[in-house]
Amino acid sequence: MNTLRARDVKPGDELPILDVPITTTLVVVAALASRDFQDVHHDEDLARASGAKDVFMNILTTNGFVGRFVTDWTGPDAIIKKVSIRLGVPNYPGDTMKLTGAVKSVVGEDVEVEVRGANSLGDHVTGTVKVQLPA
Repeated sequence: MNTLRARDVKPGDELPILDVPITTTLVVVAALASRDFQDVHHDEDLARASGAKDVFMNILTTNGFVGRFVTDWTGPDAIIKKVSIRLGVPNYPGDTMKLTGAVKSVVGEDVEVEVRGANSLGDHVTGTVKVQLPA
């Protein structure tokens, strides 16, 4: 795997799209792995009783996919310095979250990337990730 260098990046560069199929197994296992035992992430009946149409992805899983999206692009030598995300519509099983992004700014070795994860309902996650790349 090649390592991306700060000198090779410029504002406007687009990251490769990452499609994440949302399955019930992904939602449940990722919530449990992140020690999030909130019932709306693993119990369909209780999720529906709370007004959701099904179980839905938790923020920790979303955050993990945002980090993966950026580091898949940068390579293994990048350091994530800051993640700032905002959740929108839920990620329900049977849908796909499409992660897209572009470089917002480059200052020295620090690169800020705007990210968006959308599904059929709209934006699930939006925000920025700041990474430090090798010089």
